[in-house]
Amino acid sequence: MNLKTDRLAKIRLFAIIVLSSFTLFSCVDTKKVVYFQSNNPQYPNYIETHLPKVTKISTDDILAITVSSLSKESNEILNFQNINSLTMSSFPGITNGGGPREQPLGYRVDSSGNVVVPFIGKQFLRGLTLEEAGEKIKVEIEKYLKDPAVNITFLNHKFSVLGEVNRVGTFNLLDDRTTMPEALAMAGDLTIYGKRDSITIIRHSLGLREVGKVSLLNRDLFTSPYYYIQNGDVIYVEPIKGRVTNTEQRVQLVPIFTGIATTLVVLLNFIIK
Repeated sequence: MNLKTDRLAKIRLFAIIVLSSFTLFSCVDTKKVVYFQSNNPQYPNYIETHLPKVTKISTDDILAITVSSLSKESNEILNFQNINSLTMSSFPGITNGGGPREQPLGYRVDSSGNVVVPFIGKQFLRGLTLEEAGEKIKVEIEKYLKDPAVNITFLNHKFSVLGEVNRVGTFNLLDDRTTMPEALAMAGDLTIYGKRDSITIIRHSLGLREVGKVSLLNRDLFTSPYYYIQNGDVIYVEPIKGRVTNTEQRVQLVPIFTGIATTLVVLLNFIIK
């Protein structure tokens, strides 16, 4: 009886050591990976954010001007310039994901600030917001079509995501309301090696290159001037310290697991005896 009890005690000890070993290597500090953390547990939690910068149309911008009306024939004529742009695989996603970059057609704003639209001719749009330009074109088209709806987006506005993300690339920026989390989502989120508390943003501002930093780990991101992406932004995700490839990581873990296996063999042999 005593021998049996002793052996059961040894088996329990063996099981505890095995479980402890797995627990030790499965522990992860969630504070290093959980996005948008807050000290305030109350929900809903309202945060006042910066308003996005309103971009105005400038020379050499390329615009997609889409008109919808009751006349199918008129719609086809007005939207012909957008057809290739709207069916391209690069619109509105990645523009250089391993393939050649294509230039969308759209309506180019000339050096005088004008675009030429079917039916209504030359329209001066430079200095207007997308909404203002859409309203101006709608007023002109109403002279020919009943109840038209006009939508305008940028085709040449882009941002780039580099570093430790799953899909590095250059992406179309269709309006002013694309946020940092959305931009990173388009890039497939950060890899496991991405430094989540130090995202670098390089922005062209007043003829200078402005460099800023944001963290994804707390909600201060929502009040950052870099929360909304602007045309030409470059987002760079730094690698964490001691980044290693999968092969190197396995090589480093071999001695650890070898040591654990040796210990388990010794304990098992002790129990059997």
